[in-house]
Amino acid sequence: MRTVIGILVVAIVISGLMWGFLELREEGYLSSHAAQPESPAPPQAAGASFTYDFDSDTVGAMPAKFHSSRTGQGVESKWEVMVDPTAPSKPNVVAQTSTDKTDYRFPLLIADEGSFKDLELSVRFKAVSGNVDRAGGLVFRLKDANNYYIVRANALEDNYRLYHVVNGSRRQFAGANLKVTSDEWHENQGRMRWQ
Repeated sequence: MRTVIGILVVAIVISGLMWGFLELREEGYLSSHAAQPESPAPPQAAGASFTYDFDSDTVGAMPAKFHSSRTGQGVESKWEVMVDPTAPSKPNVVAQTSTDKTDYRFPLLIADEGSFKDLELSVRFKAVSGNVDRAGGLVFRLKDANNYYIVRANALEDNYRLYHVVNGSRRQFAGANLKVTSDEWHENQGRMRWQ
């Protein structure tokens, strides 16, 4: 009789754990590291360029010509166009506004318009808030949310890092420690050449 009760208790505990796990997944709090493949953006000819200022986008909405994704765990990222009177190109900016405190979570905002063999990128960013990360940067050679390169500056860690993300795992291969101030605009630039 004790064996039967013990087996029933174990089965109930396992069922409860499975139910809790499934509920968390459905609510977006847990995620497998499997990324959806990206739809390839149209290839662009050498010399093509794009500039985004978000001034014609609707305040409070996701910017047109972009979609979001996430590396790691936690809830999906939330990106929205906002008015910022301190912006280098006034009035609008795009901001990641989620307050999820999951440690291994990297929100991505991905441009839909072009795929380039060689490219020069720059982004102006302001590290405003965040207790786990307070960073901004550029993603390139993106295959999906778990496979890409990123160069980013982090105001909480006062560093600038270049990572290769493979199967959702970041691998740093260059970087420098330097002051990255919060609530100030910075510019991050990169030049990539395919060999």
